[in-house]
Amino acid sequence: MAVTLADVAARAGVSAATVSRVLSGSYPVTEGTRGRVLRAVAELEYVVDGPASALAGAGSDLVGIVVNDIADPFFGVLAGAVQGELGGAGPGGEKLAVVCSTGGSAARELDHLAHLQRQRAAAVVLTGGAPEDPGHARALATKLARLAAAGTRVVLCGRPPQEPEVTAGAAGAAGAAPVAGRARGAVPPVTLAFDNRGGARRLTAHLLALGHRRIGCVAGPAGRTTTTERLAGHRDALAAHGVVDVPALTVPGAYDRSSGYDAALELLRREPRLTAVVAANDTAALGVCAALRDRGLRIPEDVSVAGFDDLPFSVDAAPALTTVRLPLREAGARAGRLALGRAVAPPGGVARLPAELLVRESTGPVRPAATSAGGAGGAAGAVSGSIGSGRVGA
Repeated sequence: MAVTLADVAARAGVSAATVSRVLSGSYPVTEGTRGRVLRAVAELEYVVDGPASALAGAGSDLVGIVVNDIADPFFGVLAGAVQGELGGAGPGGEKLAVVCSTGGSAARELDHLAHLQRQRAAAVVLTGGAPEDPGHARALATKLARLAAAGTRVVLCGRPPQEPEVTAGAAGAAGAAPVAGRARGAVPPVTLAFDNRGGARRLTAHLLALGHRRIGCVAGPAGRTTTTERLAGHRDALAAHGVVDVPALTVPGAYDRSSGYDAALELLRREPRLTAVVAANDTAALGVCAALRDRGLRIPEDVSVAGFDDLPFSVDAAPALTTVRLPLREAGARAGRLALGRAVAPPGGVARLPAELLVRESTGPVRPAATSAGGAGGAAGAVSGSIGSGRVGA
């Protein structure tokens, strides 16, 4: 059953009239009472209903865009592309984009979704990788099922589809009747997933084809889907070439320039003969390049460097970064159209978007001295390490 005003009043220990006053903001109430009512609303996930409610009136024109970090170009490009599709032309008219930044917090992600549900958002676009936490996955699936039951369209952009067993359990747990005045046919979430694993595999294979064997990998934060997928692709390529991955060369850090810089220095400390580094993203790759230059190493003559995502600045770096292009603008625009019902959902509700290898000036053949040093040029004796980093992932 849907949660009612009376349910909120009982939880808060006040009258239904007091709850209505708090939600409308039209009558003065004490801070203590207001706090109890708002806590009850959050705990019960109460959705304000009725034409007299200012929240309900505004909600139908809202589209929530949930990102990890709006300052990160990865999410900035996605959010901008989604917002570009929310104009007045087409079904549904013009919508107002509300960008919600989680700062990498799984709890904050759930809080944002609860707020968007209470605002009766027309659609929600959830971007970037997800935490690999079964508890969070169940909680998220329940939130999304409640949004869908209330008539909100949900699009997952840049993250893998939800597990069927998780979504099946969430449908029963949500148990919410459609909100009055909303569409009664719940639209299941649509997923636009990036081929992170395939892109990482092609990137590392490119370095291996250039003769590199001592390859460091600056990966993303542990426990994030994007990190797992990209690191798996890197290791796929190593295994296919008979190169041994050395877990001891995993160093935690973050998806930013300073962490890329620190990770590169640690890699050089652990393996001075390093000939290539694969960075978690283009921003971290810039930090790797800076660290190498500060150590007097040339790129790519001494050490090749590659990034990921093809962020706008990557082509203008010196040297221009070899990277993997993800179709960020295209994915964001498609997510915006799907959110407004202006595009047809892919078969099965899931589309996997390709990742393209872009070879530029930051990677080159391994230098002959490095190939022969230590006898590591052969596959049997070759090793590679991976650097784990700690920022919330793309």
